[in-house]
Amino acid sequence: MTDLPRHPHAHGVGPEAPAAPPRRPLRPLARILRARDRGENPDLIERANLAERRGEIQDRARRRAEGRILVIGLFFVAAFCTVGLRMSALSTSDPVEPAHALGGEGITSARADIVDRNGRVLATNVVTRALYAHPQEMVDIPFAAAELARIFPDLDGDALAARLQSGRKFVWIRRTLSPEQIQAVHDIGDPGLLFADRDMRLYPNGALAAHVLGGARFGREGVSAAELVGVAGIEKAFDDRLRDPAQLDSPLQLSIDLTIQATMREVLDGGMRLLGAKGASGVLMDIHTGEIVAMVSLPDFDPNHRPQPLVKGDQADSPLFNRAVQGVYELGSVFKIFTVAQALEQGIVTPDTMVDTQGPLTWGRHRIRDFRNYGPRLSATDVIVKSSNIGTAHLALKIGGPAQRDFLGRLGFLDPVPVELIEAPNAKPLLPANWGEIQSMTISYGHGLSTSPVHLAAGYASLLNGGTKVTPTLLRQTGRQVGPRVVSEQTSRAARDMLRAVVTRGTASFAEVPGYAVGGKTGTADKPKPTGGYYKDRVLATFAGLFPAHDPKYVFAITLDEGHEVVNGKPMRTAGWTAVPVTAELIRRVAPLLGMRPEIEPALHSGLREARNGQ
Repeated sequence: MTDLPRHPHAHGVGPEAPAAPPRRPLRPLARILRARDRGENPDLIERANLAERRGEIQDRARRRAEGRILVIGLFFVAAFCTVGLRMSALSTSDPVEPAHALGGEGITSARADIVDRNGRVLATNVVTRALYAHPQEMVDIPFAAAELARIFPDLDGDALAARLQSGRKFVWIRRTLSPEQIQAVHDIGDPGLLFADRDMRLYPNGALAAHVLGGARFGREGVSAAELVGVAGIEKAFDDRLRDPAQLDSPLQLSIDLTIQATMREVLDGGMRLLGAKGASGVLMDIHTGEIVAMVSLPDFDPNHRPQPLVKGDQADSPLFNRAVQGVYELGSVFKIFTVAQALEQGIVTPDTMVDTQGPLTWGRHRIRDFRNYGPRLSATDVIVKSSNIGTAHLALKIGGPAQRDFLGRLGFLDPVPVELIEAPNAKPLLPANWGEIQSMTISYGHGLSTSPVHLAAGYASLLNGGTKVTPTLLRQTGRQVGPRVVSEQTSRAARDMLRAVVTRGTASFAEVPGYAVGGKTGTADKPKPTGGYYKDRVLATFAGLFPAHDPKYVFAITLDEGHEVVNGKPMRTAGWTAVPVTAELIRRVAPLLGMRPEIEPALHSGLREARNGQ
């Protein structure tokens, strides 16, 4: 049989259609004829061509399948590599809080607790409800607004109604609600008033330790979540740590003792009211570890309802102002012990060396006077006991300005106090522009250099603990700090003896607490006027010291701002009449709470001593 070419229209292909590719016939005429001539079977040619064509089709199908398998394989390899790289990145990165699925996607409100040194809660998170409205779903907006104003007296009902009727689809009404308020809103019965769960920061002790904790506020907000961020104090300084998902189950433990903190606040508040002071501060510090066991600044605030900062006037008048850290003051005669201690350390004097106190001391146009006339000379110890400005000024001249500055710098008085509060770095001491001889003399008795009460407490700890530098801290410590040596143990012991003598026979006699051997130094500094000069009837009274003096465990720094005691109709503003008795009451209460038993000298020991003196 002969294959004949077919007409193109046989398959319904129009003349416009593109020509089909030539197709090799299964029974080629030439090969058929040659096969017949040789006596071969022509059908074998067709079978061979058909088998070849089938083989080509199978080859194309196989290559197509192999290509698809290769593409799928490459896809799976790429997917596996992507997943592997992502898992590797997650395993080496810091953990992050999972995002909320609704409303608050990407917002986390988790925050670790803050506890005192004994594990008692100072700050924690609690779950509450937020209130919002979908005005388009509300039934009676004026009625609902009036009821909400009744439930929340700080809301303006008319203003709220105007907001709800302004065409908005979503209106926040209240960020946090109490259970009673939640029930009252439910009783309104309006379907357009809706609730959302959220965390809030709770300070269960109210104003207690307010300046230490600082406070937190809502940051980014969604319907079902709100970010909690620190705004001041410890909350701000340790914001990243408190929000770290890996540490949410590990409370931040402070050095504060809640019981001691409450006692100090109660005593200072009572003393401030009794003496008519406008403010007060107190710091109680472990003399060996630098741990701040209590820190109080009055007036204070409740961090659950943190007030707004002052927009005008003196920020020091705000309850947000931390007088213990941010208050940078001329602290007066409490600085004299540093001058005498440096003179002892340099071998300029001994405790019994007589020092010139003849007054007034004239230096150019400046005159330095004492509170009263102490005679022409006093021993170095009595310069502290009597609190002689002239005596310490003479010692400062012998020490020299550069040496004095270096010594105070080693005690930490020239730099911001390194305590763990966000406000501390900005509370820089005020130093004289020119540290000349007259500046050295005034600084020797606490004028011309302004520092904070925490600076003062840390300086006393470093001087009196045996002479090694102590860094103040608000975090719980596990052992003593062993810092660089600032004075010898002998100088430290002599300084403690001098401060003890100030209480037993000097300006701080009201500080005597039987059994606790209190030692300390008074300081009364005239407050500077904003326009220059000093007020004559406004002082900052300070009492700083340690207890017990023979075996020091704690140092303190107590200040009263503009306090006074009326004696025989005359206002007495000096620290001996104001800060000292308040401190005595504080020590009387907190020493037993600190586990310290009073030490009473045995009568037998006194009798033996008296007998020997009689011989």
